[in-house]
Amino acid sequence: MTDFFQPPPALGNQYADDRALRSYLRRALPPEMLAEVEGDYRRLGGLAAGEWLALAEAAEAEPPRHVPYDAWGRRVDRIETSAAWRALDRVSAEEGLVAAAYERRHGEHSRVDQFARLYLFGPSSAVYNCPLAMTDGAARCLELYGGADPAFRAAFGRLTTRDPERFWTSGQWMTERTGGSDVSGTSTAARPDGRGGDGYLLSGTKWFTSATTSQMAMTLARIEGAPEGSPQGGRGLSLFHVELRDATGALRGIRVNRLKDKLGTRALPTAELTLDGAPARLVGGAGGGVRKIASLFNITRIHNAVAASAEMRRAVALARDYARTRVAFGRPLAEQPLHVETLAALEVECAAALHLTFRAAELLGREECGAATPAESALLRLLTPVAKLYTAKQAVATASEAVEAFGGAGYVEDTGLPRLLRDAQVLSIWEGTTNVLSLDVLRAIDGTDALGALLADAGRRLDAVRAPVLAHSAARVRAALARVAEHATGSAAPGDTDARQAGARAFAFALARTYAGALLLDHAQWAAEREPDDPRAGIVARRWCAGELAALGAADAGHRAESAELLFGSGAAVPVGD
Repeated sequence: MTDFFQPPPALGNQYADDRALRSYLRRALPPEMLAEVEGDYRRLGGLAAGEWLALAEAAEAEPPRHVPYDAWGRRVDRIETSAAWRALDRVSAEEGLVAAAYERRHGEHSRVDQFARLYLFGPSSAVYNCPLAMTDGAARCLELYGGADPAFRAAFGRLTTRDPERFWTSGQWMTERTGGSDVSGTSTAARPDGRGGDGYLLSGTKWFTSATTSQMAMTLARIEGAPEGSPQGGRGLSLFHVELRDATGALRGIRVNRLKDKLGTRALPTAELTLDGAPARLVGGAGGGVRKIASLFNITRIHNAVAASAEMRRAVALARDYARTRVAFGRPLAEQPLHVETLAALEVECAAALHLTFRAAELLGREECGAATPAESALLRLLTPVAKLYTAKQAVATASEAVEAFGGAGYVEDTGLPRLLRDAQVLSIWEGTTNVLSLDVLRAIDGTDALGALLADAGRRLDAVRAPVLAHSAARVRAALARVAEHATGSAAPGDTDARQAGARAFAFALARTYAGALLLDHAQWAAEREPDDPRAGIVARRWCAGELAALGAADAGHRAESAELLFGSGAAVPVGD
């Protein structure tokens, strides 16, 4: 009798094997640009399945360690990371994973180029794409508000360099014990450093700071004497730039209380900090801190969507390879009809996430290069939270389904598969939870004609769909768009804020699914003409549009009272903050 050992799933070149990504880029990028960069994408796809993946596994095996004191009792608060984590930092600089966006060699297409590279890098980076997201956001913030200040120009240069000896990453310090997304409770205080100008000393606690080994951070604080926060958040807050260490490498007025013991992202150093006179520079003048740091969030939320889309693709790639080699009930899983249907449904989700995310990337690139129309800028404002919240939730669901596809092996830590699910869970929390971003969607459509821009853009795409096989799907999307428009104007009585908020998540999901349907159909029409030998884009579009696109319902007072009854019992008051 011969012992049987199941071969583990294997990854091929992550660009060559990703038909959906290659098809999208063939359409989105000018032919001469694609000819220039595609060899690079293929090279990165090989690294993602080989060298980078090995570094990621080594970084996961050696998580960061906090050393509060040296051998002689001096407080040093050193965070030690693995050689593999530091190697991923060098890779990030050398590959220009932030720099590509700011060199703008490809004009308005530079963001698509950058995010395609990050899409390949992220799942093989032990979540090093997190510090890169914050670094990118900080660079954009300084580009917009740093002015001609030499210190800010120098920091911007370090954030956007390809030289690993000069490259800096940036943290983003928002979360305090009083709350994360509700910045109105920010208690960090800023007092002038006594030297005049824009120098301040910060005092307070930052409860959750990722990438704490970064050289700098962007944070909010309230200058002494500034107005206290309001329920809308942000009143009296200002934006500050902090350089963490002095010339000797010692932290400046910062104490590391502890590293966080997290569900996932274990190679990523995440700490709780106390600021005790930490030197900082005011960015863009006093006040308006929330508005300024929103430019950072706009970047990091799209990064989050890219990470979610890429993690979905990685989970499906592993499950698909395993299906070819795992034999059960006399034949491979790849020949089991129900298993094939399960993985095919995940493939459709991956394609929708890709198109939704990279549409936001396209718009961001156009806006940064001054090419966006007012309607496109409004659409970007709306699509950023929509893409982030939807892809994050789908990443968790896809990871869970993929882990299940491996049976018991998916539940065993040393296979590496549980990490798919552990790391996915943070994507719906970082950069705003699903509910916080759903409420931001309402602000986007109240503040601009963003909904009109989305409906018009989706309508134009549907108008271009001519293939008879796609006609029924296009009709379903049109009907869903009409329901979305009707819901936006008639779902609640004027001024009924509670009803609008109660239905905000369903509304945001309907926007995501319906607009994704228009994007997929538009691409399917293009593929029918340019890639006639490959029917998969059409299959994806039809299957996506056959599902529920706009599950919308009223959240009136009676419905909300029933929800409270389910949770808290008859006549019970809903606990504030629960």
